[in-house]
Amino acid sequence: MKKRAVTVMMGLALSAMMLAGCGAKGAESGGEAQQAQPAEESADAAQEEAPEADAAQETAQAETAETEEAAEPEEAQADDAEAYEAVDVRVGSLKGPTSMGLVYLMDQADKGEAANNYEFTMAAAADELLPSMISGDLDIVLVPANVASVLYNKTEGGVSVIDINTLGVLYMVSGDSTVQSMEDLKGRTVYLTGKGTTPDYVLQYLLKENGVDADVTLEYKSEATEVAAVLAQTPDAIGVLPQPFVTAACAQNESLSVVMDLTKEWANVQGEGGSSLVTGVTVVRNDFLTEHPEAVDKFLEEHAASTDYANEHVEEAAELVAAAGIIEKAPVAVKAMPQCNITYIDGEEMKTALSGYLAVLFEQDPSSVGGALPADDFYYIN
Repeated sequence: MKKRAVTVMMGLALSAMMLAGCGAKGAESGGEAQQAQPAEESADAAQEEAPEADAAQETAQAETAETEEAAEPEEAQADDAEAYEAVDVRVGSLKGPTSMGLVYLMDQADKGEAANNYEFTMAAAADELLPSMISGDLDIVLVPANVASVLYNKTEGGVSVIDINTLGVLYMVSGDSTVQSMEDLKGRTVYLTGKGTTPDYVLQYLLKENGVDADVTLEYKSEATEVAAVLAQTPDAIGVLPQPFVTAACAQNESLSVVMDLTKEWANVQGEGGSSLVTGVTVVRNDFLTEHPEAVDKFLEEHAASTDYANEHVEEAAELVAAAGIIEKAPVAVKAMPQCNITYIDGEEMKTALSGYLAVLFEQDPSSVGGALPADDFYYIN
């Protein structure tokens, strides 16, 4: 009995211990369950935040892609720059505003920093450049607008105009302050550069439109410097000069001054909506253009940049102008350049301005533009 009682008691004790163990285990399990609940909630929160993270990642990927795409054109441009081979380009210009707009490019070429291998030639008159252009010894020339049309007709369409480089640069200069209008020129002699040049056609047109062409004597000189010399010796004489010779003449003789701006006189005759007075343009041989179209486009880019430099950095450009021998002294160039109407106009705007100007000259005298107005293929629209 006692043995049985002890055995029963031991069994009960063992059962109690097992129950206690199960209770402790259950408590531990319960704790784990309680701790698992926040983990599930965190998982749910993570799932809720996942779309935002994905969206941020997609945005970052898109921005990276855009950056890479944006970089591609730059890389392509770099490749194009490396692929471009410099071309020998022979350029002729006149000793005046046309060359003043080129001086920065001339300087870049001397330093070996230009896109092409340029060889520049300056002349006192357009007649010195035309034979070389026709023979193929020059590729690009900067000449008076009407001369470009004459060249087009002489070569039977063998040249194209690629830009306008100067607008009105002609002024009437005298020491006689009584001269203030075209009407005041009656019975007087006006000195100007060679017959058949831009100053000649412009002045004849203005005299005719003002009804005084029969009352004014025109005396021609071969160069602007000769006209300036006449004015220096005879201050009450009247001369038509382009810039920068106007500024130089007035600086050398204080009695001289501008009595008329022919660009304004042209505008007065034309009225609102009329043509502009175009002085200088740039022309290329079509054979060269066909063979080296990219070289011509490079020239246009550099010509535009050179023009901007001349207009925006007058003092620095004036030093280059003096160094090139266009004007003897830089201080004179500083005063003259803002009056020179140095510009760069290409494309459709060039065609509109130039064709209107040539039409006026043609109506006045067909021979002034070579006997016929240029066809549309004269205008290079790149």
